Amino acid sequence: MHAEDEMHDEILPLLPDPDDGAPWQAPALREQRLYELCRRDEAGEERAHYEYLRAVAVEGLYRPVTLPAAEGSEGAAPLTIMTLEDGRRVVPAYTVGVLPRPHPEVVYEFTTLGGLDVLWPDDVDILLVNGGTPCARWFLADGDEREVWRDLHAELYEPDGTCDRVETRWTGAPEDEAVLRGLACGAHLCYANGDAWNTLNWHGAGYANEAEGLSDDWGVEDRDDWLRTQERLLRCEVSAWQWHFVLDVRNLLARETRSARIDPVAWRDHVETAFRAQAGEAEAADLDAHVSILRELVGEVMRYEARFRADALLPPDGYVRSVAAWDLGRASMVARRGRGARYATQAELRDAVERAGHGARAAYGSWAEFSAGYVLGRCLHFDEETFGDWYTTVLEAHRVLMTHPESPWATIPLH
Repeated sequence: MHAEDEMHDEILPLLPDPDDGAPWQAPALREQRLYELCRRDEAGEERAHYEYLRAVAVEGLYRPVTLPAAEGSEGAAPLTIMTLEDGRRVVPAYTVGVLPRPHPEVVYEFTTLGGLDVLWPDDVDILLVNGGTPCARWFLADGDEREVWRDLHAELYEPDGTCDRVETRWTGAPEDEAVLRGLACGAHLCYANGDAWNTLNWHGAGYANEAEGLSDDWGVEDRDDWLRTQERLLRCEVSAWQWHFVLDVRNLLARETRSARIDPVAWRDHVETAFRAQAGEAEAADLDAHVSILRELVGEVMRYEARFRADALLPPDGYVRSVAAWDLGRASMVARRGRGARYATQAELRDAVERAGHGARAAYGSWAEFSAGYVLGRCLHFDEETFGDWYTTVLEAHRVLMTHPESPWATIPLH
């Protein structure tokens, strides 16, 4: 995809020091820590250089690759090499916070110190981390040094080690409230993956990983697949219609009775009556089977809501009015992943997250309600009333996101 409005000159990061000598404002906490280690290194603190390398070993890095080289390489395209004026050869790599906006001809692949060692050519002398920024550092790449890389990778890197945290960009985030609201719809997934929630400059887990994830999770193999999936999510057509049906019936009863306490028998009976009226001339056996499923679903929803109240996911008299959040939250993330895989333009990403935010405002009165709807959808989809990891992990995410000072839900109002 090479739309003219996608072309720009920001291929490699360039974040200069302030002209007035003021301290540099790092994009995020990760880069702030590296910046502080650079200052300590320059001041002669012996371990600062090594501590910087240890931090890189934990977090991983992103390396630039031309799109033609990256396509089909499964993340194993050769390292990009730059030659300095003195003839030394350098491999550039970056932490995620300094990466520029996605480019149509250059992508960034996630890597680790161990991954760099595997791909490293023997005639390259230097690893340059975060070049073009105030938190840049050089590392020799001879045999002894790369043995250190391997040791640090084995000691410190964990594939899920940076997950389950609130990550917020301090600079370079969009300012439009509608965009931020749509990005905040993906808070559960950003927390689970340890991704910055408030950025449109999306690289995610790296180009190959984003494309592979869309393929594995959604069957998305190209731009047309992404467009279809994105639209279905934004229309809340991916989640099961039965979930929406039984909740809509209860919402109608609640409005008619002006009460949040709906008798379970009345709810089931109204679900059956409404469905039979809509089904028309369907075969009796098929009709009875669908009615049985819907009546059982009412009980399943009620049992989940009872657990939600016990865990303070819902207030004592609360119930879930909509599971639209399950589709809208995923829509917010699939939009970003589509950008990372270069299936989506920047304009399409922005439009998709704005639509997700509009949908959330229409369906919910608060982020707490949105979150409960998302959790119920996730549980109905995956959990099968086991109250296992599919529930407990997202419950923990909910609790953090409702209380963390840098949570998207503390940053941007739903209404």
